[in-house]
Amino acid sequence: MAGSAGWGGPAWGGAAWGPPARTRWDVAPPPGTPYDQMARTVLNRWWRPIAGTLAIVATFVVISIGAGLVAYLVSLVSGVPMTGSGARLFADPVLDLGFQLGVIALLLPLVLGAAWAFQRRPPGSLSSVALRLRWRWLAACLLVALVSVVLGQAAEAGMLLSAGVGPGYAWAGWGAFLPALIVIVLLVPFQAAAEEYAYRGWIIQGLGAYFRNPWPAILLGAVAFAASHGYTGWGIVYVFVFGVLMGWLAVRTGGLEAPIALHVSNNVVAFGLVAASGEMNGALEQGAVPWQALIGSAVQFAVFGFGVLIIARKWAIQTLSR
Repeated sequence: MAGSAGWGGPAWGGAAWGPPARTRWDVAPPPGTPYDQMARTVLNRWWRPIAGTLAIVATFVVISIGAGLVAYLVSLVSGVPMTGSGARLFADPVLDLGFQLGVIALLLPLVLGAAWAFQRRPPGSLSSVALRLRWRWLAACLLVALVSVVLGQAAEAGMLLSAGVGPGYAWAGWGAFLPALIVIVLLVPFQAAAEEYAYRGWIIQGLGAYFRNPWPAILLGAVAFAASHGYTGWGIVYVFVFGVLMGWLAVRTGGLEAPIALHVSNNVVAFGLVAASGEMNGALEQGAVPWQALIGSAVQFAVFGFGVLIIARKWAIQTLSR
């Protein structure tokens, strides 16, 4: 029968019968959007970043209180005593480090969930402009980060030795090192990534919903990051500059891969050196930092920043949504 080709079922008025097309809950940003503007979808409203932020903070406070109760139960079951010393929960420093790293890591699902529930955008938009973590790019950034951290540690040790101060390196043996190393390798990547998603992801993109210039968000994220640590003096300078560099690289490379890479590498090496020395009791202690340590940090930041930018340009890393 002429004209009957392509018949697919009953139709009326040119439209096939059937259920209406399902509308997605989350909406991606339009093509050509930079990383800091990824919250600017068609569903963006002025109240969404504020509501999401309040929900993240309130939920994390509740989780932190709950973590204290869980710690008490763990202490009862395991027989490991608790301690009221400083910010520590357990007398066993390795258990305490693992527990506290795990609590911080819980920020990760909170931030991803807030992006989906409150801003109604794909959670992957926090990861990068490609709406996902770019694993090959992350691996490349990790290699650059490891080199930069090692060179930074060497420069810092050299400066301290030249000033007559020991860098604090020691070896306590495999018995003390291995249990701590396992906890560090397993949990630090999640802890560091959670902080990057919160301070470089949520804050930068949250303010990006109001400002088109990324620098107010980068600076605010760095201030919040520094305020969340217990460093004093030159240590505050180090943490703030770290936050500024990570925020700038996130915007410059279109994602969190570079910040996550350096944060993970830095923390693994830092905690690893403490574990090797057997001084895990002070693993989470923060305070004054000698100014000579900033020289090592400057080397680390310079090597990592230039290395990442060179590779990003050579690989033509995506910096805008598609």
